[in-house]
Order: sequence, then C-alpha cells, then structure tokens
Amino acid sequence: MTNTRTLMAALVLSCSAAAAFAGDVTVSEPWVRGTVAAQKATGAFMGLTAAKPMRLVGASSPAAPVVEVHEMSMENDVMKMRPVAAIDLPAGQTVALKPGGYHIMLMGLTAPLNAGAVVPLTLSFEAADGQREDVQVEAPVRELAAPAMKMKHGAH
Repeated sequence: MTNTRTLMAALVLSCSAAAAFAGDVTVSEPWVRGTVAAQKATGAFMGLTAAKPMRLVGASSPAAPVVEVHEMSMENDVMKMRPVAAIDLPAGQTVALKPGGYHIMLMGLTAPLNAGAVVPLTLSFEAADGQREDVQVEAPVRELAAPAMKMKHGAH
C-alpha cells in the first residue's frame, strides 16, 4: 500500500512539473527564476496553449503579494518592461512566456526562491464570451545563473 501511495505521489508531481491541464488551457514546462537573498522580484515562464481563443488576464501566488503579467520590448534601443492587461492566446497555438518577452512577474517576494523549490501559481484566463477559468500550476525554481553559452573563438 505504501509503495502504491509513493508511486502515485511521484506520478502526480512529475505531471505537474511537465504540464497542467484545465478545460481549455494547457500550461507546459513552467519554471521560476531563482533569486538571491535580498532580491524581491523574479519572473515565471512557461508555454500556454488554448483549445479555443482565450486571454491570460492575471495571476497570483502565495510566494509574492504582487503578481502581474508583463512584457519586455525594445523601444528606442532600450529594453523596457511593462505590465499588460492580457495576453491573447490564439486557439491551438502555443504562446511562450520567456525571458525577454511575455512573463509573469512576482514582486515583493516573501522569501528567497532557491533551485529545487516549487512555486504555486494560479493563472486566470478569460474566453471570448467572458467565461473565466483558473489554472493551478506548480512551477519548479531554476538556478539564477543562466546556462553557459558555447562560443567559437577561432584561432586567436
């Protein structure tokens, strides 16, 4: 019986890290960027795929009192970040929330986020008819440092 419970718990955890499904929206590969001790903000990233046209209209998390949908864009050769009211999700197309683009901003973090921790998020979606749907996501925290880039330096 204990082995069955352990197996079921492992299965549930592995599925939540890979994808969350709720009615009309699939959340794939969610993750949150890790932080250092005094850091009070970070981003959450993932893929969002809707079965019918939807909009991501908000998010919340117990990890931060302020959670907003943001976009980064280049304006006059300067990268700027700003909150957006919603992100359109065309039916059947995956919209990437990724560094340097759309993302979920967690501000006023209640504690540092270390690699291996899991951040619960609630994403709020709205259909064209005004119907709302919330999706619960468990986003693993990744290390703050970006992976090293491979560079070819030639013969110098």
